[in-house]
Amino acid sequence: MKTTKKLWNDYCFERYAFCILIAIELLMSFTYLGYIHIPPISVTIAYLPILVAGCLFGPIQSSIIGCIFGMASMYKASAYYVMPSDAIFSPFFSGSPVSSIFLSIGTRTIFGFLIGIAFLFVEKRKHYRIWIGVLSAIAPKMHSFIVYTTMGILFPQLGYHYYSAFHWKLDDTIFAMICVITVELLYVIYQSDAIQNMKSYINQSIENPYSSRKMNLLFISFEFFMLCMAIFSAIYFSERGYYMLKWHGVVVSNKISVDILLLQIQFLISLFALNIISVIFLLSLYKYMSYKEYKGEMDELTGIMGRRMFLYHCEKAQKVSNTELKQTGWFLFVDVDYFKIINDTFGHTVGDVVLKEIAMKLQDILGEDGKVGRIGGDEFAVIIEKSISEQELKQRLQQFLDSISNILSGRKVSCSIGAYQFTFPQDVKHLLTETDEVLYKAKENGRACYVIKAYDTKK
Repeated sequence: MKTTKKLWNDYCFERYAFCILIAIELLMSFTYLGYIHIPPISVTIAYLPILVAGCLFGPIQSSIIGCIFGMASMYKASAYYVMPSDAIFSPFFSGSPVSSIFLSIGTRTIFGFLIGIAFLFVEKRKHYRIWIGVLSAIAPKMHSFIVYTTMGILFPQLGYHYYSAFHWKLDDTIFAMICVITVELLYVIYQSDAIQNMKSYINQSIENPYSSRKMNLLFISFEFFMLCMAIFSAIYFSERGYYMLKWHGVVVSNKISVDILLLQIQFLISLFALNIISVIFLLSLYKYMSYKEYKGEMDELTGIMGRRMFLYHCEKAQKVSNTELKQTGWFLFVDVDYFKIINDTFGHTVGDVVLKEIAMKLQDILGEDGKVGRIGGDEFAVIIEKSISEQELKQRLQQFLDSISNILSGRKVSCSIGAYQFTFPQDVKHLLTETDEVLYKAKENGRACYVIKAYDTKK
């Protein structure tokens, strides 16, 4: 089963795509985008988002959209101007509220679940693309079969039966072609390298320190503003509509008032759906671009932070730390001894391997309590944001030096390390200056060692 078949906690892109499908379903349900009216019933292609959700995500998601489609159908059927055959979908006009609710919502939810199960069943079969087309083609008749069968059972007086779904006309061929083309096309787009790359970036954006909660709040505020504008617009046009009708001598009865109100709400939901699509698109673009910037700041060779990203994290750490507790931390410079000789003797490829190994060892030994960054060719930096004792730090540094000594056969690899203890918050430039001085002392002591400058807590 694909990871996208899960109800997601960590799959941000999938959630966004699913919300867009919900918004599209609302748009299709409440506008002419999803309905073609052919008496005596309304033929709909508004179930297309259900098919797409079933194909891309699974039965749970397609069931949810099916349920939303059903609720929209029930809402639209509750207007006074609908055709008599559509009124049975309304619990207010059918005379059997429970039957109408099941006909409207239950059948569409069942359809969503079954089509999702069908896509899930054929997912690992050979020629999956062909199966997508087959399921998409038969889906309209599958939907009609479920609806007509339920209508025949719950409302037999209307004369509908399960075999009513199998009356094939030219319209059915067109609808089937629309379903096949739409689902196949969206599946190809979704599986394309560009979309998969975007999906990977957006899903990993939780790791991005450049991402700001303020931006998320900004998007939410924007959506709220647009919703308010939509409400004010709907109220204005509604009032103008009432005024226009009265001006032309039309008596606005209670039934007309109810229908106008229903259309007004329908208009608001459609605008809200459009706003959701626009906000999700902008939010996805923001997360994609910010994470792309973040990846660009990562050191490509070692996979750890680059200089700019590391210093950004250090500045951020100083701002969020608890200053009242006078929490202490450690700042370290790690310089590979005689790295030029390693490159000249063994080649740059071997030199790259050495840098990777050192970065990995730093991450394993010190990264758990802080962050590690590569700030130069053979220079690394570490900020330890946890208050650990000087003795524990010495043990870890010695462990690190021992672990890297045998990276190369025939030559001992070593590092000079300067460690400076500080109290949060601390100016990053001050940390760089003080730690650099400590590192210089380590080099004066013959390299392959560490020098620690501990904070005097007695001051």
